[in-house]
Amino acid sequence: MIRRLLVVLAVLGLSIGTAAPAMAYEPVDIVHTERVQVGPYGVTVGFSTWPVRAMQSLDFTFIPDGGIEDKSGTLVRTLPSGAHYHPAPLARHPRKRDVWGLDVFALQTEGDWKFTFAIDGPQGHGEGTAPVSVLSQPGPPLALSWVVCAIPFFALVAFLVIAWRRGRKVSAVAVA
Repeated sequence: MIRRLLVVLAVLGLSIGTAAPAMAYEPVDIVHTERVQVGPYGVTVGFSTWPVRAMQSLDFTFIPDGGIEDKSGTLVRTLPSGAHYHPAPLARHPRKRDVWGLDVFALQTEGDWKFTFAIDGPQGHGEGTAPVSVLSQPGPPLALSWVVCAIPFFALVAFLVIAWRRGRKVSAVAVA
């Protein structure tokens, strides 16, 4: 009984001891900001990686002057082609709860994107657009990356097929 209790206490101690350093640092590191005027509201758009590249995950933060407590709003992302996503409500960033934001989000294509904000608050309704230039995808082309990553899988399949065939021949000889 005492041994089990010591094991449980050790597991709890290790869990809490290793979790503390993870909570000790700022969860979202903003390296670049842009200002946007959304009607009567000033909004600071923050980026965790700069410059922004296509298909590269990063955090976006949207910080209106005076905080988000008495405000609500929507965000529309417009692609370089002119197509746009449906308006999405501005939600708290999951790791930086005092601001709005997008967590580990990637813009899929390169070009000039637009983030259009609509904010409602004590000073009324406001709309504004922030241009975001997105550079080409980092690293090799996506198809080449997939081919290189698939080589070990196909090598494993080939190895298993060869081993299975050789195993069948050996067992066939042993049976005869």
